[in-house]
Amino acid sequence: MTEGLFPRERAEVAPGAVHVPGWLPPERQRELVAACREWGRGPLPYRQTVLPGGGVMSVRSLCLGRRWEPYRYLDEVGVELPGWLAALGREALVEVYGEDGGFVPDTALVNFYDAGARMGMHQDKEERSGASVVSLSLGDRCVFRFGNTESRGRPYTDVELESGDLFVFGGPSRLAYHGVPKVYPGTAGPNLGLTGRLNITLRQTGLPVVSGRRR
Repeated sequence: MTEGLFPRERAEVAPGAVHVPGWLPPERQRELVAACREWGRGPLPYRQTVLPGGGVMSVRSLCLGRRWEPYRYLDEVGVELPGWLAALGREALVEVYGEDGGFVPDTALVNFYDAGARMGMHQDKEERSGASVVSLSLGDRCVFRFGNTESRGRPYTDVELESGDLFVFGGPSRLAYHGVPKVYPGTAGPNLGLTGRLNITLRQTGLPVVSGRRR
């Protein structure tokens, strides 16, 4: 994590959308990086997602809990979502809103960004639940573009996310368009053991519980 002259301040970017800089301490960040690396060795490793129109996403992703593919959730679990990660998501909501709102995440998308990876503006709208989205950043600093609920264009706010940052969006901002137009290579702390950027996004789908299936 880079250090500036002035501490970065917690900010409400839009109603219900809150950025908490440096929420994860360094040791917890290293634990999460190790976990992400271990998940990638499992039966469903990181892969570039192919979109219905034939495009290929530049990020590499894996899913914990209920599996997601563009633009739907499957009725299967490939890799179980750990209870400790779900608990971390609830801690995040308590940090931001003062309560977890009964948050029971059943899916987590883990995205890996190398130097050239980007994420276009999109909505997280396949969920039936209106529960907030919890996003954790690890590794390289990035520009996170947080927009409006009507279109991919302006108005939007660009926020710099660094390793350890928490970003939560819910309420009026739950369906806001958002994306990552830029990653700053080589900005991860030297003690993190990560080249690139990882993002873990916890969500509650509101769909019926499904049993695990590995393939």
